[in-house]
Amino acid sequence: MKRTIALIGDYDSSVPAHQAIPVAIQAAAQVLRQKSGEIDVEWVPTDGISSASQLDRFTGIWCVPASPYRSMEGALLAIRVAREMGIPFLGTCGGFQHAIIEYARNVLNWPDAEHAETAPGATRAIISLLECGLVEVSGSVRLLPRSRLAAAYGVEKITAGYRCRYGLNRQFQEALLAGPLRVAAVDDAGEVRGVELDGHPFFVATLFQPERAALRGEPVPVVEAFLAASAR
Repeated sequence: MKRTIALIGDYDSSVPAHQAIPVAIQAAAQVLRQKSGEIDVEWVPTDGISSASQLDRFTGIWCVPASPYRSMEGALLAIRVAREMGIPFLGTCGGFQHAIIEYARNVLNWPDAEHAETAPGATRAIISLLECGLVEVSGSVRLLPRSRLAAAYGVEKITAGYRCRYGLNRQFQEALLAGPLRVAAVDDAGEVRGVELDGHPFFVATLFQPERAALRGEPVPVVEAFLAASAR
């Protein structure tokens, strides 16, 4: 079976995560013993997404780093399609931030849920500026028991790399993550670094950028889990 993974984002060859993602996917495919030709990767610019039908042919959707996107609405539509249609979804960095916004707007019915980077004056900026920016830094992340992330990595803690300045606003955390969206990973200070959606075949989002490990020749277990889910 041929699979096509949609990479939702505005490709920039200078972005390390964008360099890493195809490498991570092909490495994961080899671990899963899939011929690389059986998995196609297609970059889908956010400003080219205007209808759900454009995403019908994809077996997996990955919302990638390097936001703000050219079209926030395009990115949110792709995430909504993945969530509602049960298409395996992975969001990293900007994908994490926008997965939370999509959920807030369309599941919690918070139409005013915003990202402080693109709407700095918003009253309900559920994604806000981090107290300590995480640009080109690494840190310890604890994967919560029984989470998909913990199952993928097979350990309780990993070291993760970041390139972001925005994260989940603690003011809205309790309401946002009361379920079915729930916390899957936290850092040493207890800040949310990963979320998952219960009742979905595979819906995982991380503030960190696990894909960049592929540039060092290291495996990326969450990408392996994502591809495995996209084969079902």
